[in-house]
Amino acid sequence: MAEKTARSGRSIAREKKRNETKMIARQPVLMIAIIVVIALLLLFVIYPLVKMLVFSFTDESGHASMSNLVQILSTSRYLKTTGRTLLLGLVVALIATFIGYIFAYTITRTNVPCKGFLKAIATLPILSPPFVLSLSIIFLFGKQGLITKSLLGIRGNNVYGATSLIVVQVMSFFPIAYLTLSGILSSIDASVEDAACNMGAGRWKTFWTVTFPLSLPGVISAVLLVFISSLEDFSNPATIGGDFTTLSIEIYTTITGSYNMRKGAALSLLLLIPAVIAYLLNKYWVNKKSFVTVTGKPTQARKMIDEKRIKYPLFAICMAVACIVILLYGTVIAASFIKTWGYDWSLTLRQYKKALSYGLDALKTSMILALISAVIGGLFGMIIAYITAKRHYYGKMFIEVSSVLMFAVPGTVLGISYILAFNTKPIVLTGTAAILVIVFIFRNMPVAVESGTTTLLQIDNSIEEASTVLGADTSYSFRRITLPMLRNAFFSGLVYSFVKAITAVSAVIFLVSPKWNVITTKIYTLFDQAKYGQAAAFVTMMIVILLVFIGIFDRVIKALLSPRSKVPKESAAAQTVKSEKKAA
Repeated sequence: MAEKTARSGRSIAREKKRNETKMIARQPVLMIAIIVVIALLLLFVIYPLVKMLVFSFTDESGHASMSNLVQILSTSRYLKTTGRTLLLGLVVALIATFIGYIFAYTITRTNVPCKGFLKAIATLPILSPPFVLSLSIIFLFGKQGLITKSLLGIRGNNVYGATSLIVVQVMSFFPIAYLTLSGILSSIDASVEDAACNMGAGRWKTFWTVTFPLSLPGVISAVLLVFISSLEDFSNPATIGGDFTTLSIEIYTTITGSYNMRKGAALSLLLLIPAVIAYLLNKYWVNKKSFVTVTGKPTQARKMIDEKRIKYPLFAICMAVACIVILLYGTVIAASFIKTWGYDWSLTLRQYKKALSYGLDALKTSMILALISAVIGGLFGMIIAYITAKRHYYGKMFIEVSSVLMFAVPGTVLGISYILAFNTKPIVLTGTAAILVIVFIFRNMPVAVESGTTTLLQIDNSIEEASTVLGADTSYSFRRITLPMLRNAFFSGLVYSFVKAITAVSAVIFLVSPKWNVITTKIYTLFDQAKYGQAAAFVTMMIVILLVFIGIFDRVIKALLSPRSKVPKESAAAQTVKSEKKAA
């Protein structure tokens, strides 16, 4: 009986899909939009990845071969690097998730002061440029470090290595765990925990028997997401890792140092496979496991924990982490105004003058390309969200999966894929601005898609149906009705795309050219030349640019939203952080 019911349900679903596909075929604009989206996703998402996979399993003559992969798997250095990378990701994921859980629990469960400050600290690393924390560690603990040399008198300290890399990655990625866990903890019904307390359970027993089990899917999700971020990270291992080589650095060295593209592509598989597996586990397994009970009944307001023995230790831990974050960011900003760190502490603007003379064109290029890609990516994301949110047709699953696939692909792998795909005819894009814009669009688009989809699912179908009944076609309804409702989602995706485009390193390290260079590769070159003062000046300028840009979009959002709108007027930064969490 159950099997017969299941078959009947599948038949109804197939019939509904056929009918809606026929209906879409009678709407030229919508049909053209779907075809164009599928074509672009095939060209700029699927084709580069397939090209890299095929290239990895062919020899110099173009015949199928496993020689590159066999050589890699039989070389102890590559196996050691792979194991080291996976171990680093696991250690960072566990520590970062632990800190993120403490932040999330403190903010959502306790009555501590300065919650707004703690939230800002917990999201700052997501919206800041790369290299910040690595620079700070060098300035504080390096050979001329403020703490090691000036305060402790330790000379010649070697700051590079696994320990520094773990610290930097933990501080960089614990906000991902915080964002994931804060949503889970906020969604737990307060009455469930109160019931345990009313039955005589203490705070500690309630936490371990109720709160933690209910938040376990969020913990697993946070571990997987931080693990992926650690695997993908290029900037921190490249600048502070020292002899602790990770797969992303090994791939970069193999291609740029040994000029062996085939081996580099084969190495990319060792980075791509665990990242994609972790992403799929999180998206299609963990996210379906929710232990939070939703009864549909009105729930009481959550009573915050006010016991001093609980809230003050948690608050102290959060403030300690916050102080570390402030110290690290403050050190970089201060170093940009110091003449010679460790020798001459006089204030000067010389670092900014040198930095601008060295990379002003790259800074302008980064801003222009980031703006162009952000606008195009934001609009493209809204279109994909519109054609997938409430419609069921043949090809929809392909659009849904491929539009967010780039979120799971490490930037280094993405850069190699685009070189292989667009370095020869019929489409030659390497060395142009177009390839950078395209990478930024498809790399950062998943957040816009997720943000738009979430918004559209909250809009009643009757609004568009009324427009259709009155004679409006699909394009007019989308332009005049749906798109205005997507303003918040659009600007959220816009800000995220701009921030990630202007701070991208691994995705563009192989794609820049002398004519089209970006600021992050210039900063990476300054690291190689040990010009840390100029690097600090550039990083500080990027922080200011990002803050100004986010502030502008906050004002734009408030100006465009109608005063009578019932849509919450959240800041662009807040929406960006929420959208990234949902996309993950």
